Amino acid sequence: MTGQPRSLVVVGDSTAATYAADEAPQAGWGQALPSFLRPHLTVRNTAWPGASTKSFLDSGRGAAALDLLRPSDLLLVSFGHNDHKAFDPARYAPADTDYRHNLRLLVDGAQRRGARPVLVTSVERRVFDERGRAGTSHGPYPAAMMEVAAATGASAVDLARISRARWDRLGPERTAREVFLWLAPGESPNHPEGVRDDTHFTGSGAVVVARMLVSALRRLGVLSEEDVRGLDREVEAGEVGWPEVRPAAALGAG
Repeated sequence: MTGQPRSLVVVGDSTAATYAADEAPQAGWGQALPSFLRPHLTVRNTAWPGASTKSFLDSGRGAAALDLLRPSDLLLVSFGHNDHKAFDPARYAPADTDYRHNLRLLVDGAQRRGARPVLVTSVERRVFDERGRAGTSHGPYPAAMMEVAAATGASAVDLARISRARWDRLGPERTAREVFLWLAPGESPNHPEGVRDDTHFTGSGAVVVARMLVSALRRLGVLSEEDVRGLDREVEAGEVGWPEVRPAAALGAG
């Protein structure tokens, strides 16, 4: 049975963003979502590296993303990696005030357009304690987002909790090898000196996160059985695909 054609619009930061070919193998989970969605769902990924709720809205990206929405579309909202940066007034959004207000603006904007907003807490960084147990890295922001969801009637996925449990099972070595952007010198021509990044993902890591998110959306009933595909299948990192330029570039400076 073919589902209703609609869009899934993603707003968020670098962990969700789509990366260009000259940045591979770095990828965001929004870039990998199509691997688990049927063709009637079109992903429009406007997430932007470095964005907070404040900078995303102040730059006009928030309004541009909301204007993409049509009735029955989905808006996935995932911020928190940069909102806490008090040293940067262009991005700082305190969890108990501006962050909540900005999330409400996005939720209200989606609801006014007849779309369904879904708040997605920030995927956890690769943080482990001395015993090798995965830790938290986003302070009060995930809880604040979940409270906004409850207050506004928006759907919510606690990706921070889900991903932390996954990283705990995988452990420090496997998360570095299979999920996060850890590359040895010479391993990638785009990163000739190598990189050890505990926040961002390789293509295979983006697939891991996208699979967790789509599975959660299916459990919540935000996505139906006819919307999803291949949640149990193996997905090669190359299937993610890297465009020549970042598609969100048309939305203006971030």
